[in-house]
Order: sequence, then C-alpha cells, then structure tokens
Amino acid sequence: MTRFGYTLMTEQSGPKDLVNYAVAAENVGFDFEVSSDHYSPWLTSQGHAPYAWAVLGAVAQATSRVEIATYVTCPSIRYHPAVVAQKAATLQLLADGRFILGLGAGENLNEHIVGEGWPMVDARQDMFEEAVQIIRALHTGELVTWQGEYFRVDSARVWDLPEGGVPLALAVSGDKSIARFAPLGDHLIATEPDGDLVSGWGEARSAALADVRAAEQSGSESESRSAGNASASAASESAAARAAASASANPGVAGGDTATVRPPANQTRSIGQIPVCWGPDKDEAIALAHDQFRWFGGGWAVNADLPTPAGFAGASQFVRPEDVADSIACGPDLDELAESVRPFLDAGFTDIALVQVGDARQQEFLDTVAEPLLEKLRAL
Repeated sequence: MTRFGYTLMTEQSGPKDLVNYAVAAENVGFDFEVSSDHYSPWLTSQGHAPYAWAVLGAVAQATSRVEIATYVTCPSIRYHPAVVAQKAATLQLLADGRFILGLGAGENLNEHIVGEGWPMVDARQDMFEEAVQIIRALHTGELVTWQGEYFRVDSARVWDLPEGGVPLALAVSGDKSIARFAPLGDHLIATEPDGDLVSGWGEARSAALADVRAAEQSGSESESRSAGNASASAASESAAARAAASASANPGVAGGDTATVRPPANQTRSIGQIPVCWGPDKDEAIALAHDQFRWFGGGWAVNADLPTPAGFAGASQFVRPEDVADSIACGPDLDELAESVRPFLDAGFTDIALVQVGDARQQEFLDTVAEPLLEKLRAL
C-alpha cells in the first residue's frame, strides 16, 4: 500500500510553526514527514529558512508514530560528511528508529554560502559519492581515517549509534546516477514521476546485493580454510566492521565495502514529492502558488545552479499564474488534488509526500482538509 507523507517546508514556515505542523500532520494520519534542508528560501516571498536539523530534533520528541526524513541534505559542501553522520545517528536515537537520512548532491542556493565555490556537476556527483561512503563507514561505529579526493577524516568515530542503523535515501535523476548510487543507498528519492527511475533503482540494487552476497560467500569460504591461524579472527567480524577497518587501512577507496549493510532489495522504497495548493478560492490559491512556487517549473538542471532568491525571481519572472496552475493542483477540489498524485502512483512510487504551498493556510489545511484528502488518496 502506498504511504502518504507531509512536507515540513522550511522555506515557508518558522521553526515553532513547523514543529506544530508536524504534530498536527501525525494526528490527522500522515504516514511520514519529510523536511527540506535549506539555508535560503527559493524566493524572498517565502520568507524562511530555519535550521532543519534543530527542527527535526524537536519533531522527533514531539511526535511518536510518523517516520521523519530529510528531503534532502547535501553532505558535501555546507556540511562535512563526518558531521552529517554524527547528527543523523543522534537524530535516529531521538526518533527511536523513525529517521531516514535523505541525501542529495545539493543546490548552489544553499551550498555557496561557505565560499567554496560551486563545482561542475560531475565533480558534485563525485563529492556526493565519497561523502556517502564516509557516512556509511562512520555508521559502523569503528574508527575511520579517510584520505579521499575531496574529503579528509582523521581518526573519527561516531560514539552514539542506534542499533538498527540509519537508512539512507539517495536522490537520483537518471540511469547514470542510479548505477552509481543504488549500490550505496537503501531507498530512492526522486521528484519526477518516472517509472524507469523506480524500476532501474530496484534492478541496480538487486544486482549490487547479489554481488555483495557472492563476495561474502567467497570471503566466508576463504576464512573457513584459514581457520586456526592469525587471520581466523577476521571471520568473527561483521561485514560492517570489516568495511570500516578497510576504510582506515585503504583511505579513499574502501567506502564501497560499506554497501554490505542493506535491507533486502524487495524492501527498498521510492519516495516522491508533489506540491499542491489547497484554498477555498481557486484563483487565490493559484496566485499564492505563483507567488511562492513559480520557481518549481525551472527543473533541477536550472534550479541546482542559481545562487540566490533574487536569481530565482529573475529566472521565473515570465512564468504566468496559468503556467503554475498547469503544473500544481490548486483550489478547493479535493478530487483534483488527489488525482494530481496519480502519475507517482502509476510510476510505482511507494511513498509520496505532499507539499501544501504557502504558510498562510497551512494550519487550516491540516485541521480541515488533510484527513478527507488522505481518504481520497488511499482510495486511488
């Protein structure tokens, strides 16, 4: 059964409101909640950008049932991956195992603020891969030293780790990124309702897990033959511990081994997201969506590179309200809002997070609309 989630949109609401919305969303029956992780809003009219990790810590304590996730955090420029590994483990403990770490290669809008520049897309993908490898290694609980192409880690260990680990959901956009990141991730994140992404991810993960099992079987046979000598002690180590030890001994190249910590391929999830703008007056809802979400139509090839809200305002200055209405369901008709989700259902997504555009009617949406809308969504 498809799970439906609620988006804590940090670009459009303050921290206390976000926590209150999270509690309300749990109470009305959403299955999970995702939070954006921004340093700046897309447009000045949105008006907010609180620190998502502080908000999520509060949400973890204020809720008890819903899963929570970042959607998404970039672990490679504004944050060092070692710090992301630590705070993800801490949040998982606070959430009692309900947290999923959603990661992506980032946007210039949020990452340029540390003054390190904005690399070309190939370099960003390389950085993202290395960052995920480091996070995986640190989540084994072992001491990790890393000398990679982009990152250094000096004798680091995450001391407070949840028993079940921290699942990683990775944002991908095509065949190349699927082939690269499916072996490293547990779940798929995508904002386009593309069935090829879902099926490709599943196939790539199945192949990667088969390779892992074959390697483990080969290693087990080798260890069995060497029982009784000094190398026999390695047989008692978990695959995760061996991966971390390898990361320390072979800095910069061993992170791929950490892919042995995985749920079965048939448990992988595909997590999509779609904006809607509910409001009692359709024209007003369209106007609100145009004011705060007209950037959405630019596509990620454009959205990833613009550095400021002013840049997004300029890039979207010729987007008309009717253009926004063509891509975002707006107004009071719950059947229309529910039907807008169907492309993600048809593409095979297991989880779909709704974004209610704008802060002005957010509480009203949760109090009066969300529950009947969820009923319609679950009936599709």
